[in-house]
Amino acid sequence: MHIHDRTFIVSGGASGLGLATVRELHTHGGYVAILDLNAEAGMKIARELGERTIFLEADMAKTDSITSAVNTITDWTKTTGKPIGGVIPAAGIGIGAPLVSKDNRPVSMEKLDFVLNTNLRGVLDLLRQILPHMTTNVPLEPDGERGVLVLVSSIAAFGGVPGQASYVASKGAINSMALVLSTELAPFGIRCVAIAPGHFDTPLGQKSTAQLSDSRMRKFEATFVFPRRRGRGEEFASCVRHCIENLMLNGETIRLDGAARIPSRL
Repeated sequence: MHIHDRTFIVSGGASGLGLATVRELHTHGGYVAILDLNAEAGMKIARELGERTIFLEADMAKTDSITSAVNTITDWTKTTGKPIGGVIPAAGIGIGAPLVSKDNRPVSMEKLDFVLNTNLRGVLDLLRQILPHMTTNVPLEPDGERGVLVLVSSIAAFGGVPGQASYVASKGAINSMALVLSTELAPFGIRCVAIAPGHFDTPLGQKSTAQLSDSRMRKFEATFVFPRRRGRGEEFASCVRHCIENLMLNGETIRLDGAARIPSRL
């Protein structure tokens, strides 16, 4: 799938890994629809990039909000004549809580739903609404490709610290979706790949470690193998671009973590 003159939808595109992806796709000639709850940040990046970019305020936990965004995007593609080539659902919430507290109280379902509704339900909702607009694309020669989904998982799906059950469950589900969707969508010429980033220098990544003590932070940093630093947004975005452009990448979850592994405790 070539990026030039194709429309790509990036949820969570106003910050972090989503924003880095928006910039990468736009730089390579793509049309980009940014979905995010942060209207101020989203409008700012849309104004900065200018042509070939639109911003839509959207709540990934609410079907009506996603529907409104999808309708606007499809109208936009009719105006530009640039078909939807891919979806990158990068919106995510990392807030966690133990299922049972130290005083033996169960976590509220509201806290669990807050994470699952954005990280999992919202991804499925966005994909199910967008796919009918991709399956009818004119297939590209010579293989008949019509589009690609690049899902965003996390290395937490392969191991996580206590208190992150809802987040880990949501990202483990993303991993599982990559293979089944690649098979399900193969007759339409649509691929599905997932990327599982490790520790990246993003607002979400910084927030997740902000409360660590100095000793725990040293243990956290000791998990870095090479390079011995957090990842950068442009490195994630480069991987997204490769997933879009390399037709043989399909049905797989790619760990993008510099060989880091999450310890069971910090």
